[in-house]
Amino acid sequence: MDFRKLEDLLKKVRSGRTSIQEAMAQLKSLPFEDLGYARIDHHRSLRKGFPEVIWGEGKTSGQILSIMKQLKRKGQNILITRLEEKKAKAIQKIFSKSRYYPQSKVLTYLTHPVKSEGKGTILVVTAGTTDIPVAEEAVVTSQFMGNRVETLYDVGVAGIHRLLSERERLEAARVLIVVAGMEGALPSVIGGLVDRPVIAVPTSVGYGTSFGGITALLAMLNSCASGVAVVNIDNGFGAGYMASLINRM
Repeated sequence: MDFRKLEDLLKKVRSGRTSIQEAMAQLKSLPFEDLGYARIDHHRSLRKGFPEVIWGEGKTSGQILSIMKQLKRKGQNILITRLEEKKAKAIQKIFSKSRYYPQSKVLTYLTHPVKSEGKGTILVVTAGTTDIPVAEEAVVTSQFMGNRVETLYDVGVAGIHRLLSERERLEAARVLIVVAGMEGALPSVIGGLVDRPVIAVPTSVGYGTSFGGITALLAMLNSCASGVAVVNIDNGFGAGYMASLINRM
């Protein structure tokens, strides 16, 4: 239950259209709902302004569908990350209006339109084309949370002129998400060019000594540019969520 639905319920109680007993029944599972294999946090939307997100990896299609049904019953918009295409197809047979983004492996389902919350534009930048799937997870998450999002892909430091030709777009954004693998240098470069928050996302892209993204992660954590914060390896969702919180302020 989010602020909108709770406010509507309280107004109905005040006007007499809903009895106290009926309201109590709706609020009974407000803190959380125990399904045995999952405890759905229905209170999260009231607490944090955004409902619980479903991690698709490792869950069966049946488990995901059951969680989705309960979230839908509560009027929550639904975001699922790390969802394989096979599971997505099974889910879409039941939730036919859901939308699957195969590149980012994200599925969304709307029970109500997304309200515009962001004050400015979030710009998602990648060093290379191979970083785009992680970047797209950040894009979908940011859009789902009510933000205007633009993308700037394949502008890594191996051809720095590609980035510098887009200075106006970099400076116009309110928050930047910068996604890079290999040596992870791009967030530092952008952090030295703009006066806006830069959220760095290391990816697992690279040859052997990239160590699955650890090299990029350590490089970003050791950035000499001020205003650069770092999320976990391949965590496009975390970057999109954090950028959205900043963009709402």
